[in-house]
Amino acid sequence: MKNLSDQPCLIARSLALVGDAWSMLIMRDAHAGLTRFDDFRKSLGIAPTMLTGRLSSLTEEGLLQKRRYSERPPRDEYVLTEAGRDFLPVLFAIGAWGRKHRGGGDVTRFFDAETGTEIDPVTIDRTTGAPVGTRPIRVAAPGCEPPAMNDAGSGNSP
Repeated sequence: MKNLSDQPCLIARSLALVGDAWSMLIMRDAHAGLTRFDDFRKSLGIAPTMLTGRLSSLTEEGLLQKRRYSERPPRDEYVLTEAGRDFLPVLFAIGAWGRKHRGGGDVTRFFDAETGTEIDPVTIDRTTGAPVGTRPIRVAAPGCEPPAMNDAGSGNSP
């Protein structure tokens, strides 16, 4: 497989970092307040070596920050950075897609801590305010102008 981290597409480059299920679930749990290795391990049922590798990658890439909370014995915790906090809408978008296309039965739900209302995320274009996915898109290679719209106004999907 090609090295996705070298691709001009930001989706590909981002997936190189957080495109596996374990990394996404670690980020989910970090947003839920988990910070310690053993808590992540218990929550996810992940092998310690796998968890060590994922935490190391997420720390190296700046989504988590390793912070010492005990000197004797030496113990670290993993806290969200600004980039890590900015990842929450991505998780919610994936969850909304899953609810629509993979839902059913008893599923995890997310609530606003202040209002108590269930969160029902929507992704919108900042410029137009239109929900993403409701209109066709066009894709432009880096350094190129966006392709001209055709007569039908349709475009390419990623």
